[in-house]
Amino acid sequence: MPPTASFTRRRFLSSTGLFVLIASVPGARAAEHSGTLPWKPFAALPPEPLPGGRWYVLTPDEARTVEAIVDRLIPADELSIGGKDAGCASFIDRQLAGSYGTSDRLYTQGPFATGLPTQGYQGADAPVARYKAGLAALNKHVQAQFAGKNFFDLAAAEQDQVLKDFEAGKVEYKPAAGFFNLVLQNTMEGFFADPIYGGNKDMAGWKFIGFPGARYDYRDYITAHNKPFPLPPLSIAGRPEWKSGDKTSGN
Repeated sequence: MPPTASFTRRRFLSSTGLFVLIASVPGARAAEHSGTLPWKPFAALPPEPLPGGRWYVLTPDEARTVEAIVDRLIPADELSIGGKDAGCASFIDRQLAGSYGTSDRLYTQGPFATGLPTQGYQGADAPVARYKAGLAALNKHVQAQFAGKNFFDLAAAEQDQVLKDFEAGKVEYKPAAGFFNLVLQNTMEGFFADPIYGGNKDMAGWKFIGFPGARYDYRDYITAHNKPFPLPPLSIAGRPEWKSGDKTSGN
């Protein structure tokens, strides 16, 4: 086929495919002429927040253990609340209840090989299985070292030492360091992620670092260098007071 014919066919197929795609979106052509956007936020993959007040994957004892861990990883001080009060354990539980927990969107088949530290976890187990096994190993270790106590029963200094031993791999549980890093990563995510996912209660993490949140327009403040952002942080779901009809703060 001559190059000119090939080019013409490609142009035709590209333009036809684009036309079919636009035509398949309800109201897209009408919206194009009306001046409105032919899409809605999160229409393709909307966040689905789970109601609070319950645990979805973690058992009550597992939840208490995770709450104790996140409170040692992010202890409360004069600057901010701790990991537990910020909802980091709730964030972790809700993430485990979704596709993240089961690795539904990842390739999890073999062969498996030991990867580099920069490559992260390379095993077969999904996060739910890793949490279940890691928490069981953690409490087994604690019960052996502290006369049958659970991790959440220990004093803060004792909890810190246990976590340091896990981080350094100084326990019988071989994946200890990997489990520690997993919980640490998820705790940080829970402290700084959008509150719609269960953590970062009252946007404490964002207030701590001065992050303004999910605002769509910063043009009025781009040139305001070295000045605090004057508006309160904003979640994907808006602000709590907006639910009562008060939108006067932080438009």
